[in-house]
Amino acid sequence: MAKFYGVIGYGQNQETAPGVWQDVIIERKYYGDVLRNTKQHQGSGDSVNADISANLSISVMADPYAYEHFFNIRYCIWAGAYWVVTSADVERPRLLLRIGGIYNGPKAPVADTP
Repeated sequence: MAKFYGVIGYGQNQETAPGVWQDVIIERKYYGDVLRNTKQHQGSGDSVNADISANLSISVMADPYAYEHFFNIRYCIWAGAYWVVTSADVERPRLLLRIGGIYNGPKAPVADTP
């Protein structure tokens, strides 16, 4: 079983300007295990390139923040890519995350480094 140490992105709907609501992403780091690791190409006649889907399950050691906000999990960074978290199951003391396709939504802002 492979080990996991990586970032999970949580989206919280916040008012960024008067009357404007957006998902603001907060990233947190977690340890865990990769339980299932498979890849699938989903080609169709409509697209030139096949879509890549990872049928991946990651079990992470959860903290109180993860238990309170597991329904806000948007993505997981694994193998250098951002992946959509399709479901999150609470199995104390862990969260079981199921990963799907590539994530293309909002990401956490990058900190400026001098």
